[in-house]
Amino acid sequence: MVAIAQSTDRYLADVRRVAAGPARDAAGEVDRDARFPIEAVDALRDARALSGAVPQSYGGQGLSLQTIAMCCYELGRCCAASAMTYAMHQIQVVTITRHLEGSLWFEDYLRRVAAEQRLIASATSEIGTGGDMSRSVAAVEQGAGGLFAFEKKAPTLSYGAHADDYLTTLRRDPASEPGDQVLVLSTGDQTQLEQTGEWDTLGMRGTCSPGFVVRANFPGEQILPTAFARAMSESMVPVSHILWSHVWLGIASDAFERGRAFVRESARRAPGEPLPAAQRLASVMAELALLRAEVSRGLADYVAVADGTRESLSTMASVLRFNNLKLAASEQAVRVCRGALDVVGVAGYRNNSPFSVGRHLRDALSAPIMVANERMLATDAQLLLIAKEV
Repeated sequence: MVAIAQSTDRYLADVRRVAAGPARDAAGEVDRDARFPIEAVDALRDARALSGAVPQSYGGQGLSLQTIAMCCYELGRCCAASAMTYAMHQIQVVTITRHLEGSLWFEDYLRRVAAEQRLIASATSEIGTGGDMSRSVAAVEQGAGGLFAFEKKAPTLSYGAHADDYLTTLRRDPASEPGDQVLVLSTGDQTQLEQTGEWDTLGMRGTCSPGFVVRANFPGEQILPTAFARAMSESMVPVSHILWSHVWLGIASDAFERGRAFVRESARRAPGEPLPAAQRLASVMAELALLRAEVSRGLADYVAVADGTRESLSTMASVLRFNNLKLAASEQAVRVCRGALDVVGVAGYRNNSPFSVGRHLRDALSAPIMVANERMLATDAQLLLIAKEV
């Protein structure tokens, strides 16, 4: 237990160092130029942080989801693009790790992730599905030379051009129903990307997530043994909502801290004078406390069942629980950042101010549209009609 605690402490210290250094230093330029946060990702590689969720038996650190979530928060306080890249990668690692089912190929692949610090992107969105990750148009097809192949049109592919490998959702075969899906891990040398759009967005600009046509040829052993429907409900979806919400909490926390720094500076300049901004800051603090509580509870709820009866994560009550985490956290993060702007005023509106929260607000605004809240509410509405427990 002591060795595990020491490993966790070292890992957290390394990620905090990356966050406060390369990630924070380049955050403004990453946002302005909509470029990939290569400095932060390279520093995470150097710290062997990309294998944090890989079990120790495969050469990784075998860290808990709580530790990975804390790292998302720390990075989110400094650079949202770096944090989201780290989070998306770890979501893929956790999904693979939890659903190996004895696959020797995937065990060897996790060893490669640990040894080479390979960055994994996720190709789950697809043109023609209406944003529904539980349905696919593209299918695994028979390729040449005994290989399999696919071609998928993805409207967004997070940091796609910068990833080493790709985890892609597909129909099991051309005759399968849209919901009969599998996950395919294709390595960079097996995958061809044809970019179909630009990534010039309001926020999260450094995630560099334009559309691509993704094509790959691969052996059948690179199909994850677990059906995607199970991997999605037990791992990918709840872990996504947990890690994303920690990124958003990090963004909101830094926005609040900038508001507090502004109020303190104002108090020093005008001692004894009334400070309306201080009262507004107190209101923002209450909003931040609500966000922190929801994010913390969501993580605790998942951990309580994920290592035991995972099947319970597929229940309607569980789906509603983690949908609600995403809905609440995504909307609350925006409220905190918007409140921080009200506290700081024009100094927060200016991009060249030390109290600027423009980037924070723009990045937070991506949260409600990452898996659109309207669609999630529609799903929840249907489940509420039939769910016995919520």
